[in-house]
Amino acid sequence: MTRPVRHISVNIERPFATVAAFLGDPGNYPSWASGLSSGLVPAGADSAAEAGEWLADAPEGTAYVRFSPPNDFGIADHRVRFPDGLILDIPLRAIANGEGTTVVLTLFRRPEVDDEHFAADAEWVRRDLDALRSLLEN
Repeated sequence: MTRPVRHISVNIERPFATVAAFLGDPGNYPSWASGLSSGLVPAGADSAAEAGEWLADAPEGTAYVRFSPPNDFGIADHRVRFPDGLILDIPLRAIANGEGTTVVLTLFRRPEVDDEHFAADAEWVRRDLDALRSLLEN
């Protein structure tokens, strides 16, 4: 069964290659993605981490984040795994748009989330994407 989604986008007046490369580096996410603002560190020898994951602080404890590898297609998907077993897949795309770039994040509505919470989640994503635009355009 499919879930409701929202595609939230922002246009960035920077070349596609610049935006895609920025999104391809996990170290850049804390500068604009507020859910990761406490920082990311490679998981290293953390026994609960899987290969290729990064550690992030979350209200629930340590979250594990896996990013798609850097690529020339603008695919910057990531997966967040929480200590309670919840996994969030976050599709994120940079798309060439003239001389600039459109960045689109797909927000999936989880079954336990009501309309009000889903709208609040979408607004959070909007603020983060606006922060990304501001960071890259200034």
